[in-house]
Amino acid sequence: MDPGFSLTPIILLSRMRSRLPAVSPSLYARITAAALCSLVVIVLSGAAVRLSGSGLGCPTWPECHGAIIQTQLSSHAAIEYGNRLFTGIVAICAVAACLLAFLRKPFRRDLAIIAALLPFGVAGQATLGGMAVLYGLAPGWVMSHFLLSMLILAAAVTLAWRSRHEPDAPALNDRLSVLAVRALVPVAAWVLFMGTAATASGPHPGSSGTGEVVPRLNFHGADTMTWVIHWHGRFSTFFGLCAVAVWFWLRRQGASYGVRRSMTAVCVLLACQGVVGGVQYELGLPTEIVWVHIILATATWLSVLWSVAEAGRLEPRRVEAPAEAEKDRLRAPAGVSA
Repeated sequence: MDPGFSLTPIILLSRMRSRLPAVSPSLYARITAAALCSLVVIVLSGAAVRLSGSGLGCPTWPECHGAIIQTQLSSHAAIEYGNRLFTGIVAICAVAACLLAFLRKPFRRDLAIIAALLPFGVAGQATLGGMAVLYGLAPGWVMSHFLLSMLILAAAVTLAWRSRHEPDAPALNDRLSVLAVRALVPVAAWVLFMGTAATASGPHPGSSGTGEVVPRLNFHGADTMTWVIHWHGRFSTFFGLCAVAVWFWLRRQGASYGVRRSMTAVCVLLACQGVVGGVQYELGLPTEIVWVHIILATATWLSVLWSVAEAGRLEPRRVEAPAEAEKDRLRAPAGVSA
Protein backbone atom coordinates (compact mmCIF):
# COMPACT_ATOMS: atom_id res chain seq x y z
CA MET A 1 0.00 0.00 0.00
CA ASP A 2 1.17 3.50 -0.81
CA PRO A 3 2.16 5.18 2.53
CA GLY A 4 0.94 8.48 1.21
CA PHE A 5 -2.55 7.08 0.64
CA SER A 6 -3.02 6.17 4.32
CA LEU A 7 -2.15 9.74 5.32
CA THR A 8 -4.66 11.31 2.93
CA PRO A 9 -7.68 11.28 5.33
CA ILE A 10 -5.55 12.78 8.10
CA ILE A 11 -4.33 15.53 5.79
CA LEU A 12 -7.86 16.27 4.60
CA LEU A 13 -9.17 16.43 8.17
CA SER A 14 -6.35 18.77 9.13
CA ARG A 15 -7.11 21.06 6.20
CA MET A 16 -10.84 21.11 7.00
CA ARG A 17 -10.12 22.05 10.60
CA SER A 18 -7.84 24.86 9.51
CA ARG A 19 -10.60 26.38 7.37
CA LEU A 20 -13.33 26.22 10.02
CA PRO A 21 -13.63 28.64 12.95
CA ALA A 22 -11.88 27.52 16.10
CA VAL A 23 -13.76 26.77 19.30
CA SER A 24 -12.21 28.10 22.49
CA PRO A 25 -11.89 25.84 25.55
CA SER A 26 -14.34 27.98 27.53
CA LEU A 27 -16.96 27.85 24.76
CA TYR A 28 -16.56 24.11 24.39
CA ALA A 29 -16.95 23.68 28.15
CA ARG A 30 -20.30 25.49 27.96
CA ILE A 31 -21.37 23.23 25.08
CA THR A 32 -20.60 20.12 27.11
CA ALA A 33 -22.58 21.56 30.03
CA ALA A 34 -25.57 22.11 27.71
CA ALA A 35 -25.31 18.52 26.47
CA LEU A 36 -25.21 17.24 30.06
CA CYS A 37 -28.22 19.33 31.09
CA SER A 38 -30.27 18.15 28.09
CA LEU A 39 -29.48 14.52 28.91
CA VAL A 40 -30.62 15.02 32.51
CA VAL A 41 -33.87 16.65 31.38
CA ILE A 42 -34.70 13.83 28.96
CA VAL A 43 -34.26 11.29 31.78
CA LEU A 44 -36.70 13.18 33.99
CA SER A 45 -39.18 13.77 31.16
CA GLY A 46 -39.03 10.08 30.29
CA ALA A 47 -39.87 9.24 33.89
CA ALA A 48 -42.80 11.65 33.70
CA VAL A 49 -44.04 9.86 30.58
CA ARG A 50 -44.03 6.53 32.40
CA LEU A 51 -45.55 7.75 35.66
CA SER A 52 -48.31 9.70 33.90
CA GLY A 53 -49.38 6.53 32.08
CA SER A 54 -48.40 7.97 28.70
CA GLY A 55 -45.90 5.31 27.66
CA LEU A 56 -48.26 4.05 24.96
CA GLY A 57 -49.72 7.45 24.12
CA CYS A 58 -48.05 7.00 20.74
CA PRO A 59 -48.41 3.24 20.15
CA THR A 60 -46.19 3.27 17.04
CA TRP A 61 -42.61 4.37 16.44
CA PRO A 62 -41.02 6.49 15.03
CA GLU A 63 -44.31 8.03 13.88
CA CYS A 64 -47.13 8.86 16.29
CA HIS A 65 -50.55 7.62 15.21
CA GLY A 66 -49.36 7.20 11.64
CA ALA A 67 -47.56 10.53 11.18
CA ILE A 68 -44.25 12.08 12.22
CA ILE A 69 -45.75 15.55 12.67
CA GLN A 70 -48.83 15.72 14.88
CA THR A 71 -50.92 18.68 16.03
CA GLN A 72 -54.11 17.05 17.34
CA LEU A 73 -53.29 14.66 20.16
CA SER A 74 -54.82 13.42 23.36
CA SER A 75 -53.13 14.36 26.65
CA HIS A 76 -51.24 11.05 26.93
CA ALA A 77 -50.16 11.17 23.31
CA ALA A 78 -49.05 14.79 23.69
CA ILE A 79 -46.85 13.91 26.67
CA GLU A 80 -45.21 11.01 24.85
CA TYR A 81 -44.89 13.02 21.62
CA GLY A 82 -43.33 15.95 23.50
CA ASN A 83 -40.73 13.63 24.99
CA ARG A 84 -39.87 12.38 21.51
CA LEU A 85 -39.52 15.92 20.21
CA PHE A 86 -37.18 16.85 23.04
CA THR A 87 -35.05 13.87 22.08
CA GLY A 88 -34.27 15.84 18.90
CA ILE A 89 -32.87 18.70 21.00
CA VAL A 90 -30.79 16.21 22.99
CA ALA A 91 -29.45 14.76 19.75
CA ILE A 92 -28.48 18.22 18.49
CA CYS A 93 -26.57 18.95 21.72
CA ALA A 94 -24.82 15.57 21.58
CA VAL A 95 -23.82 15.96 17.94
CA ALA A 96 -22.62 19.52 18.59
CA ALA A 97 -20.44 18.35 21.48
CA CYS A 98 -19.01 15.63 19.25
CA LEU A 99 -18.29 17.72 16.14
CA LEU A 100 -17.03 20.81 17.94
CA ALA A 101 -14.56 18.70 19.91
CA PHE A 102 -12.58 18.50 16.66
CA LEU A 103 -12.66 22.29 16.28
CA ARG A 104 -11.54 22.99 19.82
CA LYS A 105 -8.15 24.65 20.01
CA PRO A 106 -5.99 23.28 21.36
CA PHE A 107 -7.34 19.96 20.12
CA ARG A 108 -7.56 17.20 22.74
CA ARG A 109 -7.94 13.62 21.66
CA ASP A 110 -9.45 12.48 24.97
CA LEU A 111 -12.32 14.95 24.62
CA ALA A 112 -12.99 13.91 21.02
CA ILE A 113 -13.17 10.22 21.96
CA ILE A 114 -15.56 10.77 24.87
CA ALA A 115 -17.70 13.23 22.90
CA ALA A 116 -18.07 10.68 20.10
CA LEU A 117 -19.88 8.39 22.55
CA LEU A 118 -22.74 10.84 23.08
CA PRO A 119 -24.42 10.69 19.62
CA PHE A 120 -24.17 6.90 19.57
CA GLY A 121 -25.61 6.77 23.08
CA VAL A 122 -28.53 9.03 22.19
CA ALA A 123 -29.21 6.96 19.06
CA GLY A 124 -29.19 3.80 21.16
CA GLN A 125 -31.43 5.43 23.73
CA ALA A 126 -33.97 6.43 21.06
CA THR A 127 -33.86 2.92 19.59
CA LEU A 128 -34.47 1.26 22.96
CA GLY A 129 -37.31 3.70 23.60
CA GLY A 130 -38.85 2.75 20.27
CA MET A 131 -38.46 -0.96 21.01
CA ALA A 132 -40.11 -0.44 24.39
CA VAL A 133 -43.14 1.06 22.64
CA LEU A 134 -43.28 -1.61 19.92
CA TYR A 135 -43.08 -4.39 22.51
CA GLY A 136 -45.80 -2.91 24.69
CA LEU A 137 -43.50 -1.52 27.42
CA ALA A 138 -42.03 -4.93 28.24
CA PRO A 139 -39.93 -4.57 31.43
CA GLY A 140 -36.63 -5.58 29.82
CA TRP A 141 -36.80 -2.86 27.17
CA VAL A 142 -37.93 -0.16 29.62
CA MET A 143 -35.23 -1.03 32.14
CA SER A 144 -32.55 -1.09 29.43
CA HIS A 145 -33.76 2.30 28.18
CA PHE A 146 -33.30 3.89 31.61
CA LEU A 147 -29.99 2.19 32.40
CA LEU A 148 -28.51 3.25 29.06
CA SER A 149 -29.49 6.80 29.96
CA MET A 150 -27.43 6.48 33.14
CA LEU A 151 -24.43 5.29 31.12
CA ILE A 152 -24.76 8.24 28.76
CA LEU A 153 -24.85 10.56 31.77
CA ALA A 154 -21.57 9.01 32.92
CA ALA A 155 -19.97 9.89 29.59
CA ALA A 156 -21.47 13.39 29.65
CA VAL A 157 -20.22 14.08 33.20
CA THR A 158 -16.75 12.86 32.25
CA LEU A 159 -16.74 15.09 29.17
CA ALA A 160 -17.98 18.14 31.09
CA TRP A 161 -15.35 17.63 33.78
CA ARG A 162 -12.43 17.00 31.44
CA SER A 163 -13.32 19.97 29.26
CA ARG A 164 -12.66 22.20 32.29
CA HIS A 165 -9.44 20.55 33.44
CA GLU A 166 -6.12 19.77 31.82
CA PRO A 167 -5.32 16.07 31.35
CA ASP A 168 -1.90 16.35 33.03
CA ALA A 169 -3.18 17.93 36.26
CA PRO A 170 -1.30 16.65 39.32
CA ALA A 171 -2.93 14.04 41.55
CA LEU A 172 -4.60 15.78 44.50
CA ASN A 173 -5.49 12.76 46.63
CA ASP A 174 -3.78 9.57 47.71
CA ARG A 175 -4.39 6.35 45.78
CA LEU A 176 -6.54 4.69 48.44
CA SER A 177 -8.87 7.69 48.65
CA VAL A 178 -9.32 7.76 44.87
CA LEU A 179 -9.97 4.01 44.76
CA ALA A 180 -12.46 4.26 47.63
CA VAL A 181 -14.51 6.89 45.78
CA ARG A 182 -14.37 4.90 42.54
CA ALA A 183 -15.56 1.78 44.35
CA LEU A 184 -18.89 3.53 44.98
CA VAL A 185 -19.72 3.54 41.26
CA PRO A 186 -20.58 -0.18 40.87
CA VAL A 187 -22.54 -0.09 44.14
CA ALA A 188 -24.53 2.91 42.92
CA ALA A 189 -25.09 1.24 39.54
CA TRP A 190 -26.46 -1.90 41.21
CA VAL A 191 -28.83 0.15 43.37
CA LEU A 192 -30.06 1.89 40.21
CA PHE A 193 -30.65 -1.48 38.56
CA MET A 194 -32.64 -2.69 41.56
CA GLY A 195 -34.63 0.54 41.43
CA THR A 196 -35.61 -0.10 37.81
CA ALA A 197 -36.62 -3.64 38.76
CA ALA A 198 -38.79 -2.24 41.57
CA THR A 199 -40.53 0.10 39.15
CA ALA A 200 -40.93 -2.71 36.60
CA SER A 201 -42.79 -4.78 39.18
CA GLY A 202 -44.76 -1.94 40.76
CA PRO A 203 -48.07 -0.21 40.02
CA HIS A 204 -46.70 2.18 37.38
CA PRO A 205 -46.44 0.18 34.13
CA GLY A 206 -46.46 3.28 31.93
CA SER A 207 -49.87 2.74 30.36
CA SER A 208 -53.07 4.71 30.92
CA GLY A 209 -54.97 1.61 31.97
CA THR A 210 -57.62 1.98 29.26
CA GLY A 211 -57.40 -1.51 27.82
CA GLU A 212 -53.59 -1.41 27.58
CA VAL A 213 -52.10 -4.52 29.16
CA VAL A 214 -48.43 -4.07 30.10
CA PRO A 215 -46.38 -7.05 31.33
CA ARG A 216 -44.72 -6.74 34.72
CA LEU A 217 -41.89 -8.60 36.45
CA ASN A 218 -43.41 -11.56 38.31
CA PHE A 219 -40.59 -14.03 39.04
CA HIS A 220 -41.88 -14.26 42.64
CA GLY A 221 -45.53 -14.19 41.70
CA ALA A 222 -47.70 -11.77 43.63
CA ASP A 223 -44.81 -11.10 46.04
CA THR A 224 -42.41 -9.89 43.35
CA MET A 225 -42.81 -6.16 44.05
CA THR A 226 -42.41 -6.59 47.83
CA TRP A 227 -39.37 -8.83 47.37
CA VAL A 228 -37.65 -6.42 44.95
CA ILE A 229 -38.45 -3.33 47.05
CA HIS A 230 -37.05 -4.91 50.20
CA TRP A 231 -33.82 -5.94 48.47
CA HIS A 232 -33.60 -2.53 46.84
CA GLY A 233 -33.86 -1.02 50.31
CA ARG A 234 -31.15 -3.31 51.70
CA PHE A 235 -28.70 -2.48 48.94
CA SER A 236 -29.53 1.22 49.28
CA THR A 237 -28.73 1.03 52.97
CA PHE A 238 -25.43 -0.69 52.18
CA PHE A 239 -24.69 2.02 49.63
CA GLY A 240 -25.41 4.69 52.21
CA LEU A 241 -23.11 3.09 54.78
CA CYS A 242 -20.33 2.82 52.19
CA ALA A 243 -20.77 6.49 51.22
CA VAL A 244 -20.59 7.62 54.86
CA ALA A 245 -17.49 5.48 55.45
CA VAL A 246 -15.79 7.02 52.41
CA TRP A 247 -16.79 10.49 53.61
CA PHE A 248 -15.13 9.91 57.00
CA TRP A 249 -12.06 8.42 55.33
CA LEU A 250 -11.63 11.44 53.06
CA ARG A 251 -11.83 13.80 56.02
CA ARG A 252 -9.30 11.74 57.94
CA GLN A 253 -6.91 11.74 54.99
CA GLY A 254 -7.25 15.47 54.42
CA ALA A 255 -8.59 14.98 50.91
CA SER A 256 -9.18 17.91 48.59
CA TYR A 257 -12.11 20.21 49.31
CA GLY A 258 -13.81 19.39 45.99
CA VAL A 259 -14.13 15.65 46.60
CA ARG A 260 -15.19 16.15 50.23
CA ARG A 261 -17.90 18.57 49.12
CA SER A 262 -19.20 16.25 46.40
CA MET A 263 -19.21 13.27 48.77
CA THR A 264 -21.17 15.36 51.27
CA ALA A 265 -23.76 15.89 48.52
CA VAL A 266 -23.87 12.12 47.92
CA CYS A 267 -24.52 11.42 51.60
CA VAL A 268 -27.21 14.11 51.91
CA LEU A 269 -28.98 12.89 48.76
CA LEU A 270 -28.91 9.29 49.99
CA ALA A 271 -30.45 10.39 53.29
CA CYS A 272 -33.20 12.18 51.37
CA GLN A 273 -33.67 9.10 49.21
CA GLY A 274 -34.19 6.98 52.30
CA VAL A 275 -36.86 9.31 53.64
CA VAL A 276 -38.68 9.65 50.31
CA GLY A 277 -38.45 5.92 49.63
CA GLY A 278 -39.97 5.08 53.00
CA VAL A 279 -42.74 7.64 52.58
CA GLN A 280 -43.68 6.48 49.09
CA TYR A 281 -43.82 2.85 50.21
CA GLU A 282 -46.06 3.63 53.19
CA LEU A 283 -48.38 5.75 51.02
CA GLY A 284 -48.74 3.07 48.33
CA LEU A 285 -46.29 4.52 45.77
CA PRO A 286 -48.12 7.71 44.68
CA THR A 287 -46.99 9.00 41.29
CA GLU A 288 -45.71 12.38 42.44
CA ILE A 289 -43.49 10.99 45.19
CA VAL A 290 -42.15 8.25 42.90
CA TRP A 291 -41.11 10.97 40.43
CA VAL A 292 -39.30 12.83 43.23
CA HIS A 293 -37.58 9.55 44.09
CA ILE A 294 -36.38 9.22 40.49
CA ILE A 295 -35.13 12.82 40.50
CA LEU A 296 -33.13 12.14 43.65
CA ALA A 297 -31.79 8.89 42.21
CA THR A 298 -30.56 10.70 39.11
CA ALA A 299 -29.02 13.47 41.23
CA THR A 300 -27.29 10.87 43.42
CA TRP A 301 -25.83 9.11 40.38
CA LEU A 302 -24.55 12.43 39.05
CA SER A 303 -23.05 13.28 42.44
CA VAL A 304 -21.22 9.95 42.60
CA LEU A 305 -19.82 10.51 39.11
CA TRP A 306 -18.80 14.06 40.03
CA SER A 307 -17.10 12.75 43.18
CA VAL A 308 -15.04 10.36 41.06
CA ALA A 309 -14.04 13.28 38.85
CA GLU A 310 -13.21 15.46 41.85
CA ALA A 311 -11.10 12.67 43.38
CA GLY A 312 -8.85 12.95 40.33
CA ARG A 313 -6.49 10.51 38.75
CA LEU A 314 -4.54 7.87 40.62
CA GLU A 315 -1.32 9.05 42.14
CA PRO A 316 1.63 7.20 40.54
CA ARG A 317 3.15 4.49 42.68
CA ARG A 318 6.41 5.55 44.26
CA VAL A 319 9.23 3.43 42.90
CA GLU A 320 12.59 3.83 44.58
CA ALA A 321 15.28 4.77 42.08
CA PRO A 322 18.11 2.21 41.71
CA ALA A 323 20.72 4.84 42.58
CA GLU A 324 18.93 5.73 45.82
CA ALA A 325 18.60 2.05 46.73
CA GLU A 326 22.34 1.55 46.17
CA LYS A 327 23.15 4.54 48.40
CA ASP A 328 20.98 3.12 51.18
CA ARG A 329 22.77 -0.24 50.90
CA LEU A 330 26.19 1.40 51.17
CA ARG A 331 25.09 3.46 54.20
CA ALA A 332 23.87 0.33 56.04
CA PRO A 333 26.23 -0.99 58.77
CA ALA A 334 28.42 -3.95 57.89
CA GLY A 335 26.63 -7.26 58.17
CA VAL A 336 23.19 -5.62 58.02
CA SER A 337 21.13 -6.07 54.87
CA ALA A 338 19.73 -2.78 53.49
